[in-house]
Amino acid sequence: MFDAALRRLIDPPLNRAGKRLAGWGVGANAATLAGLGLGLLAALLIALGEPLLALAPLLLGRVADGLDGAIARATAPTAFGGFLDILSDFVVYGAVPLAFVLADVEANGAAGAFLLAAFYANGASFLAFAVLAEKRGMETKAQGVKTLYYSAGLLEGGETIAFFILLCLLPAWFAPLAWAFGALCLVTCAARAVLAWRVFGA
Repeated sequence: MFDAALRRLIDPPLNRAGKRLAGWGVGANAATLAGLGLGLLAALLIALGEPLLALAPLLLGRVADGLDGAIARATAPTAFGGFLDILSDFVVYGAVPLAFVLADVEANGAAGAFLLAAFYANGASFLAFAVLAEKRGMETKAQGVKTLYYSAGLLEGGETIAFFILLCLLPAWFAPLAWAFGALCLVTCAARAVLAWRVFGA
């Protein structure tokens, strides 16, 4: 919901940093993989019962995830780079809730399973909309320059990262927070389905 506004704030410094890193020979895919590795490290720390320690790699990983696009724009974006970026995002978004479940299966299992199912449905609606938008030749730069069409929603990347930070700060509240966030994910999915019906026809 807030990603378009956030892009206007974070894109200028990210683009400057991306140009500098590209000048140093750092590739966009390397930044993507660094973000993935840091995200998985954060998930590991959460699973081991150290959610506060997970905050640093989690946040650094999301910075790296922002830098990969900036580096690509400073050089030459590729279709594979876009694929790797979205795949890495989805892996991290799945690994963090799973880590909280593994940290306390009895307390977090049901809520974590619901959250992951909601993420799955929301992600499927996002990717399906992007495929159909591509076929229609639709374009948007509301979320910045992207490899595929980004359809806005109630919950987007910024809200998800804020949610993960909240979980790391309040791990004992994982279950109620996961139920609530999962429900909002399903609302986002339903809203995108309605939008798809309106745009692409019944």
